[in-house]
Amino acid sequence: MYPKGLRESTNAFLSAWSKACTSLEPSTLYVPQGTFLLHITQFKGPCKSNSVSIKIYGSLIAPTDYIILGSAPGWIQIHDLEGISIQGGILDGKGKGLWDCKGSNKYCPIGTENLGIFNSKDIHITSLTSMNSQKFHINIVGCQNVKLEEIKTLAPGNSFNTDEIHIQDSSFVSIFRSNISTGDDCISIGPRSNSLWIEDVTCGLGHVSIGSLGEKFEDGGVENITVTGASFIGTENGVRIKTWGKPSDAIVKNITFQHVSMVNVYNPIIINQNYCTKSERCGGQPSGIQIMAITFSDIHGSSATKTAVKFDCSSIKPCYGLILENIDLSFNGKTAETLCANAFGKTLGTVNPPSCLK
Repeated sequence: MYPKGLRESTNAFLSAWSKACTSLEPSTLYVPQGTFLLHITQFKGPCKSNSVSIKIYGSLIAPTDYIILGSAPGWIQIHDLEGISIQGGILDGKGKGLWDCKGSNKYCPIGTENLGIFNSKDIHITSLTSMNSQKFHINIVGCQNVKLEEIKTLAPGNSFNTDEIHIQDSSFVSIFRSNISTGDDCISIGPRSNSLWIEDVTCGLGHVSIGSLGEKFEDGGVENITVTGASFIGTENGVRIKTWGKPSDAIVKNITFQHVSMVNVYNPIIINQNYCTKSERCGGQPSGIQIMAITFSDIHGSSATKTAVKFDCSSIKPCYGLILENIDLSFNGKTAETLCANAFGKTLGTVNPPSCLK
């Protein structure tokens, strides 16, 4: 269950948190150097003060037996808090056992995130390292005004569904100066998210993905998203918008991807509105999501495939207002290709490979 020689520290953490959260004055929970084993740990609010800090100088370790965490909404959870900050530390989710299970034909739990942040606002997290999460590294749901800086994640390429940061039902979330190596999306943006700013992010195995959206008809869209100064190295995708091939009335609009570097990326720029899994059997339905006002500006580097730009838009809701500005993507040192279906827009400046937008 736990690495040999280490004792479980959950109760001690919760006791310290209770004192910090009930203090009328600003308070700090210090985690000293060392290694601390934690079961599922919930930091719940509201607190009496809107200024509580958690400073972590050591490492927090999850149980090695993935059954213990099961499918909880986060190994470490933040609920209903305002004005909390987390600084430093290492979170090690010990996810290998679950990844191995998912690679077999056995029944496996969904797994849990290293850090779940729910229904909270004015959250600031800096200099945190997240390793080996069972599922998403950081999951942000129902939050406002969350700022993440200098976040580092580490997980191998075979770590299933280990998005670094997943954002859903949230607004005014910003991510700065982060280095990500994980088995799925670097940053995934789910339904009903708006006003997000992502800057200076390096992705070693993942990508920045809006979606997938529209799995359920009632799922909402996203808007007002900026990704700037990102780098993608050897990833499957670069910047992507992905929607299910299902009915929907949602809208994706006002999205900007700018100042982006690609190194040997399989799909540097991609919109896919025909996503479906075998289990869903969508039956060739077109996506009902409207994609509009999307800008790709100053994106350069190399594609690992000949098609560097792919816009596969819905036949009943074509993509409108796409802008390609100062694009320079090559394949094996030569001119790459573009592929467009139901995609309308314009080009500005030099665009290579040549645009296929209508």
